[in-house]
Amino acid sequence: MQRRFRQVFTSLREHTCVSYAKIATIGGFCDLDLLVVKATSPDDLPLPERYVHDFLKIFSISPSSYRAFALSFTRRFDKTHSWRVALKCLVLLHRLLRALPENSQLRTELLWTRSNGLMSLYPCHFRDCSSSASNDYTVFIRSYAQLLDEALDCLTLGSKQYEEEEVEEHEGDGEQEEEPESFTDKMKELGEMLEVLPQIQSLIDRVMDCRPTGAAARSFVVRSAMRHIIRDSFVCYTTFRKEIVMVLEHLIQLPYRSCIAAFGIYKKAGVQASQLCEFYDWCKSMGLCGVYEYPFIDRIPKIQIQALENFLNGMWQLTESSSSTASPLTSSIQSPSSSNDEPANNQTNWATFEETAIVVKPQKDEEMEPLIRLEVDNSESWEALLEASVTPLGVPSKNSNFFHLNSHGQGQGHGYGYEHCSAAVNGWQMQVYNPFSQTQNMVHLQGSYASNPTYPWGL
Repeated sequence: MQRRFRQVFTSLREHTCVSYAKIATIGGFCDLDLLVVKATSPDDLPLPERYVHDFLKIFSISPSSYRAFALSFTRRFDKTHSWRVALKCLVLLHRLLRALPENSQLRTELLWTRSNGLMSLYPCHFRDCSSSASNDYTVFIRSYAQLLDEALDCLTLGSKQYEEEEVEEHEGDGEQEEEPESFTDKMKELGEMLEVLPQIQSLIDRVMDCRPTGAAARSFVVRSAMRHIIRDSFVCYTTFRKEIVMVLEHLIQLPYRSCIAAFGIYKKAGVQASQLCEFYDWCKSMGLCGVYEYPFIDRIPKIQIQALENFLNGMWQLTESSSSTASPLTSSIQSPSSSNDEPANNQTNWATFEETAIVVKPQKDEEMEPLIRLEVDNSESWEALLEASVTPLGVPSKNSNFFHLNSHGQGQGHGYGYEHCSAAVNGWQMQVYNPFSQTQNMVHLQGSYASNPTYPWGL
């Protein structure tokens, strides 16, 4: 009985406020409070578009009306106990934030209202008392309010970046030639992306939390509000996919902490992509938005995430091992004067790769063996060897066999394109190696971009 009484009282109160606002505006008395009440009437119809245009006209005429609207919205949203009124308040705020530019004063006034404790979108204290399924509507309203609260913070960061880019453009107007982007500027841009990408991921999570259940999923007003939410998620995901690709392309150039942060974002994106596919499938089944509007979701396989993790771990271990082995290598290299009794130099000797290479020197007793050893009979003279070595490859000598049959019995000659050319001179044979032969230059490359699993990046 008490619950039914609350429903009737809430409905009567809201309809009375709307009727008073309509009568007052007909008499020529109008302010933002009455306009907000008229726009958020407790009926089962979506928010009329004309009210959005009316507010935009007022903002363009009177910039001081931004704070008045922020206060009117706060009073209307905090005092109501009707889910229809609260939902239309949030939809009105959502539409205005989307219609106004990123550096609009409305966001500044809303943040000022929130910082002073006048507006509380998160945590949201709304509680529905106008329907029998109050829990379903209450959960949806609170999730929607939290989404808008995080959107205010994300858009504020975006407006700061927009202002910085605008200042840089004005400063560069006087320059005739554009200077190429330096490495420092690129790293600064990537650092800003690493700050924005987690916020975009959080917004996508809040969008999926707005999934209505029970009676709220069957409401026409809720479904119309979900269309606005889903369309904004399309923009968020497209922006995220574009920026994460840019970050992964320059992953190795980032510092270690930034590299680990980027990997955490990439790892979360793999889990989030599966959840977003499931959420969009539910939206399609409910008939929310057109099927052609949904973006393609790039699912990231787990093997790519594991390969990237192994790559980063190996890179860090290689960095640690190189830094740890540098000191013994440099300490082992001593100057020639260190063998004497002179004191060692206190300066650090940095060894290059050539200096640290291990060189095996022969002992004094040992003889240096030749790299190429030719077995020549003692009966042959050195004139025959000299004659064979200076004989052109294309012209056979008197005692040489120019054609050399391979294992298939085919002759190779004409002075080029052969693998081995054997020349027999008075009983001895010399093999000539052709470095331009294709069979000798077949190199099996391991770690190429096509076969190496450490390059999985492709959203």
